[in-house]
Order: sequence, then structure tokens, then C-alpha cells
Amino acid sequence: MHASCIIAPEILLPAANIDLYKWAVIACDQHTSDPQYWETVESIVSEQPSTLRLTLPEIYLSESEELIQKIAAAMKDYRKANVFRKLPKGFVLVERKTKISPIRYGIVLAVDLEQYSYEKHSDAAIRATEATILERIPPRLKIRKAAEIEFPHILLLYDDPEDIVLGDLKKNADLPLLYDTELNMGGGHIRGKFISDTKKVIDSFSKIEKDGLLFMVGDGNHSLATAKEAWNQIRKTLTEKERETHPARYALCEAVNLYDSGITFEAIHRVVKGVDPKKFLQGLLPFGTGEGAVYVGGEKRPFGVADDVPAAVAGVDTYISKYIAEFGGEVDYIHGEEELRSLTEQNSDCVGIYLPKMNKADLFALVKQYGSLPRKTFSMGESEEKRYYIEGREIKK
Repeated sequence: MHASCIIAPEILLPAANIDLYKWAVIACDQHTSDPQYWETVESIVSEQPSTLRLTLPEIYLSESEELIQKIAAAMKDYRKANVFRKLPKGFVLVERKTKISPIRYGIVLAVDLEQYSYEKHSDAAIRATEATILERIPPRLKIRKAAEIEFPHILLLYDDPEDIVLGDLKKNADLPLLYDTELNMGGGHIRGKFISDTKKVIDSFSKIEKDGLLFMVGDGNHSLATAKEAWNQIRKTLTEKERETHPARYALCEAVNLYDSGITFEAIHRVVKGVDPKKFLQGLLPFGTGEGAVYVGGEKRPFGVADDVPAAVAGVDTYISKYIAEFGGEVDYIHGEEELRSLTEQNSDCVGIYLPKMNKADLFALVKQYGSLPRKTFSMGESEEKRYYIEGREIKK
């Protein structure tokens, strides 16, 4: 094994005179129901250079036609104004601190989209952890096709309990410092260091690759799926030789050890709205001896689910879909048990279904067993811990 899905990119960073506090903003798929969050970010950034101008928060996805052109224009303007500096080929060691996690380490690198698949059952080196909703790709594809630079919020997970890949790098005080800044909106603190010895890192990844599998997509699967689809369209227009080096063949990501103390898995619960709770519960029969629960009127009742989390999620989701198709209603996804309880207390036409948390150490084995897991089987940490845009990479020649 040679971890051949990894390449060393030429990463774009903001120039030394750019205010990083205003430059870095959180992943576009966060706070999709909170316009106040993005209005506050807007006031922080003001007229200064920022990745807010180079990405599209998904809360504004319905207005994307006009905003896509603005993003493409901003990229060109920033390049003319020398907002970017280009690093030599290499990786970035990222140290991220938040109020929730003392520290999380990651490594920014590029991966070969030819070796990524979001199919449910795949033997690719890079695989999706959950089902990909194909309808989510086209609007995101328009954004990528118009852009000449990518800014990733993708987090790839790798299975390295002995910390073979980053163990020595974390202790290396001689790595050149690239950036060091507080993040706006409670995102904590981030520091990036340059790694020039990419061969040594790639060799370390080779040591942990098992049965052809190296990475699972922890966050940003639809982003990576969009990059894959964009490449599939471009590759048709190229010769074999051109395909080997075309920048759109690769995608910039941050890879994080599954066993890093800053990576936590949380359950994602279901709340079904606009239903008759009594009628809904009549058909909801226990699936097994796993520890689940239902909430009605703010009261918690034990409810047996399947013993392993993916099967529990699949069973609950199948029933919810069948019920809604027959009787109506809608489903939403809730991250905290208290919020689940509160919603059912405040709304008499709601039923909450509490699901157990998945052990993160089981992830790779479960995906090998089931293929990609049911949608929203788990969440990685809290919103403030999600990736902020800092690094970019050219995706057009």
C-alpha cells in the first residue's frame, strides 16, 4: 500500500497583512436556520477580505444564482489585489482549540477524487460514512463550476489508534508557523504549521491503510461528492495524460485521527411534527433491546431499539418515512436530549425519538459491514467545533 490517494497541494493562504479573525468563517452548512448568526458575521467582516465572500452559506442557497457570480468575481478580485500567497507543495498541521475540546490536531492535504466513492457499498480508499442525498449535489455543483478556488470544510477521518501519522509531528517545534489566530463567533483558536516532508507523512498513512481503506468522510460528504461530480464532468473532456495532473481531479481536505481527543460522536435524535402522538406510537413497535426512548408532552418513555446504532437508526427512519407517507407530518433532526424533550413539551403534535450514541471506535468496522450508514447516524461534535475556512487551492488551470 502506498496511500496513493494523497497528494501534496500548493495551498493558498491569505497574505501576511490580512486580518485572519475576519478572514476565517465557519463551514457553510452550519447555522442554516439562524440568519442572525450570519448577519453578525457580516458585521464582523465588513469590507475586509474574508472567506465569507468566497463561499456560500447554505442559509442563502435559494438565492444562489446571483451570489455564485459574486463569489466568482470576488475570487478574481482577490487574486488581482494579491490577497493570496501560494505555499510550496506541502501539508498544513492544524491545531484547533475550542471551549469544548482542549485541542484537536489535523492535517490539510489533497486527495484524489478518482479514489473516492459515495456509493453505499464501495471498496474505494475514501468512502462516505453516511448516505449521500443526490438531490443536494446540483445546487452545490453550480457553485463549484463557477469557482476557480476551493475552500474546504471537509473533515476526513482515519483509523490510527497508535497515532502513527501525527505523533512525531505534534512534538516538532521546528515546523514553520503559517498562521495563529482567534476565530470569530466562539470558534476558539487555530494555529497552522507547514509540513514540507510530505513523503514521510504519506509513508505514515500507508502504514495504517487497511484492506484498501484509508479515509472515511466525517464532515462535508456532500461537498466532496460535489467535487467528484464536477471532476467526472471535466474528465470527459480531457486526454488520459491531461487527467493525471488536472487540478480539478483533487480536493483539499483536513484529515483527523478518529482517536484524536478532539473528535467526539454525538447522537442525532428524531422529532416528528404534525402528527397524532397516540396514533404514531400505536404502530411504533420495539426493534430490540437497545436503549432508546420516546418523548411525548415532555415525558420520556423507554423504547427498545436495535442493539447496534446503524440498525437502530435505520429501523426508526423506516417507520417514520412509512408513517409520514401514509398520514402526513415531517421529521427534523435534533442534537440534544434536552432540546428533544423541550420540543415535545411545547408542541402537542410532536413525538421525539431518542437514539443511542455510536462508539466512534466502531465506525470503520460498521461501514465495512453495512456500507455507508443511514443519514444522520451520528454528529461529530458541536457546531462551534466545525471547520473554519482558511486554506484554499486552485481548481482551474
